[in-house]
Amino acid sequence: MTENRILSTPDQKGKRLKSLDALRGLIMILMALDHANHFVAQKHPPGELWGGTFPSYQDSLSFLTRLVTHLAPPGFAFLMGIGMVLLVNSRIKRGWGKWEITRHFLVRGGLLIGLQLLVINRAWELSPQGWDLEIYIGVLVALGGGMILGSFLVWLKPRYLLLLTILLVLGIELLTPQPDVWGHQFHWLSRVLLVPGGDLALWVYYPILQWLEFIALGMLFGNWLLGDSRKALGNSLKLGAAFLLGFVLLRGLDGFGNIRPRSGDTWIDVFNVVKYPPSITYGLLTMGVILIALWALSRDKAQRILAPLAAFGQVPLFFYILHLFLYAGMGWLLTPKGTSIPAMYPLWLLGLVLLYPLCLLYGRAKHRQPANSVLRLF
Repeated sequence: MTENRILSTPDQKGKRLKSLDALRGLIMILMALDHANHFVAQKHPPGELWGGTFPSYQDSLSFLTRLVTHLAPPGFAFLMGIGMVLLVNSRIKRGWGKWEITRHFLVRGGLLIGLQLLVINRAWELSPQGWDLEIYIGVLVALGGGMILGSFLVWLKPRYLLLLTILLVLGIELLTPQPDVWGHQFHWLSRVLLVPGGDLALWVYYPILQWLEFIALGMLFGNWLLGDSRKALGNSLKLGAAFLLGFVLLRGLDGFGNIRPRSGDTWIDVFNVVKYPPSITYGLLTMGVILIALWALSRDKAQRILAPLAAFGQVPLFFYILHLFLYAGMGWLLTPKGTSIPAMYPLWLLGLVLLYPLCLLYGRAKHRQPANSVLRLF
């Protein structure tokens, strides 16, 4: 995050920035839970894909452990969109030109893609369950590709960003294949851009275009912050509540917006939504919670917890790379045969305790660097 012109005093500016960084930190903590479930407990469910076998759960704790982590991908994309708008505003004030800003986004987007393919995938290869995929397209590819595309979209006016967000939400739902064609072959470019799935040669969980809707929504919200930060943060509660109401309505109808019908009528079935690609119900549920959480973190009563969460949220790439190898190592050393989910929770918390001082130190070093420093990209 960077400073911007919307806040009239240093105290207001610090509060606003901390609420965004704290939200990112909270999401990162939940993401770490998902990966501890994978590496340590070895109880991670299969993906909630548009076709194929849909995950089922035998108990509430297993499902809730997965459900709360659904906030991570849309949260990262949404906050990235906000950050891009705020960075444009900040860099223009520092005298950067449009091409210089665009080049920054192109380089950073390329870095994210490169890190996924060259570094992050090496961590996944340490999975105790085995990892036979030749090429894996994960969340950093979607974020990096989204940043590259977003470098041209960030200049749009808010009304066009709103229209783009709506078109992307509807378009992803309409372009997603029917579940009965699961297993059919798709061109590799279709996989990378639109259709999750694949084979051992290429497996895609995060096609680039599917997560662009959350980045565009973030850009729209970023413009609202530039206009009136207090009003935008206040309205995030109302918008989040409206999203959750939309989720209830569409999930109840069990038709368009769900990609595939519910497996049953239990409360787990209701909240067990399609994530790959992000169904409309998935987006409404996760973004509803995220927007309400942003509102809550911007309140005065939340000030005490902002700094610890922001310590993680200010160094997202540093945390992301480190935590994957940390939990992979814990799995190999401490739970080579896996463990129960309740027994995994203390190890998840231990990982966060180990990561906290490292993130705190790196964050301090990072913010002493000039605006164009490579260290600021992490």
